Amino acid sequence: MARIKVHELRQKSKADLLAQLKDLKAELALLRVAKVTGGLFIRIGIGLIGCSKVVRLSIAQVLTVISQKQKAALREVYKNKKYLPLDLRPKKTRAIRRRLTKHQVSLKTEREKKKEMYYPMRKYAIKV
Repeated sequence: MARIKVHELRQKSKADLLAQLKDLKAELALLRVAKVTGGLFIRIGIGLIGCSKVVRLSIAQVLTVISQKQKAALREVYKNKKYLPLDLRPKKTRAIRRRLTKHQVSLKTEREKKKEMYYPMRKYAIKV
């Protein structure tokens, strides 16, 4: 099993990716059976264990590309919507997510407004 190139996977459709995933899982099952039974399933240049590692890596790559495509499609659907699903929102840090917005920070209470109106900031001119 030659290693799969991810840029080639990105060009495939979802149906092709799922078919390839099914093939890879079947091959991995065969490799596991061959390993247990001690069969002669060693490929040229790659040992049995190395071959299963390549297959497992390929499975992971296919699954990653599938999930990335799904997430990109969801981002496109929710592009101009008011609310986003939690997994599409920026993660940042918990403190940043809970911080007040700029608008909320700029709001003033009635008491603050009255105080500013009745006692404005004094302006002083210094004579030189």
